Amino acid sequence: MSTVSTTPRRYINLLADGDNVEEIYLLSDKQLRANRNAALYLLVELRDRTGVISARMWNVTEEAAAQVNPGDFVHVRAKVQLYQGALQMIVSQIQAVPAERLDPVDFVRQSNRDLGQLTGRLREIVQSIDEPPLRMLIECFLIDGPLMDAFTAAPAGMKAHHAYRGGLLEHVVNMLEIANRIADLLPGVDRSLLLAGIFLHDIGKTRELAFETGCSYTDEGQLLGHLVIAVEMLSQKIVEVEKLAGEPFPTELTLRLKHLILSHHGTYEFGSPKLPMTPEAIALHHIDNLDAKVHEFCRDIADDPNPQASFTPFNARLDRKLFKGIRPGKQGAGG
Repeated sequence: MSTVSTTPRRYINLLADGDNVEEIYLLSDKQLRANRNAALYLLVELRDRTGVISARMWNVTEEAAAQVNPGDFVHVRAKVQLYQGALQMIVSQIQAVPAERLDPVDFVRQSNRDLGQLTGRLREIVQSIDEPPLRMLIECFLIDGPLMDAFTAAPAGMKAHHAYRGGLLEHVVNMLEIANRIADLLPGVDRSLLLAGIFLHDIGKTRELAFETGCSYTDEGQLLGHLVIAVEMLSQKIVEVEKLAGEPFPTELTLRLKHLILSHHGTYEFGSPKLPMTPEAIALHHIDNLDAKVHEFCRDIADDPNPQASFTPFNARLDRKLFKGIRPGKQGAGG
């Protein structure tokens, strides 16, 4: 179904400083805050298929703020402004609207790559694993239709990288391609084990995140996190393999696979319960980080709303600005 309006949508990626906006967006986050004078204001995150924008509504009441909640489609009237290098909206009116007359495709960000082709490439690479127990284990995941449907649709994260439907699949295939290309240069690394670890490392995100509309954490995701969930999923599939094979799954292989999942964040600071302690684990961590960080850099550069600046605004998560290239008339300037 489509919206009844015949006017073109004001997608977030087309907004510019000074624009007046009257449009429907998906409200993905909401916070009621107080300013220095104890006056309440509403801070929300609005999404559509092209991006995310922060919005503020001043001088609200608790009763008014309670009328809209994360997951709602909301009609907003607002003015766009550039603040500290990023666009935001100052909202004058916000109201929840029924979802029935809206097209979900307008509000959920999607990978711009062909998910069918990515799925085919995923299967091609992981089915090249030649160690029999690993091959059988991976097949048990691949034949799980509901799981693979979720794997194909899930984002890889909330905000940092590949934060859109199909992002998890895109991220994992990128990592598999990198591993495939460098495996011969890493003679101490077991290629089959590394490929299996890449396939499994973020599989818990299929249950950690709710991504039917927008993206939020499930209760399980909030309480356990995708590392623990992935280890549980692996344990369940190992039981299936043992029933099919009629023999125990190799104990050391189980430990190595679980270690790959639990250590792939690399450091305690970033949520790893264990540091990488095998060649495959350290390789997995750096391949994961490489793909995630390059994606984040490229996205921030592409999404920068100020085309005249040589640098993006400061990114607190990356602890730096990013260089976009010298703009005409900006030689020697700091951006």
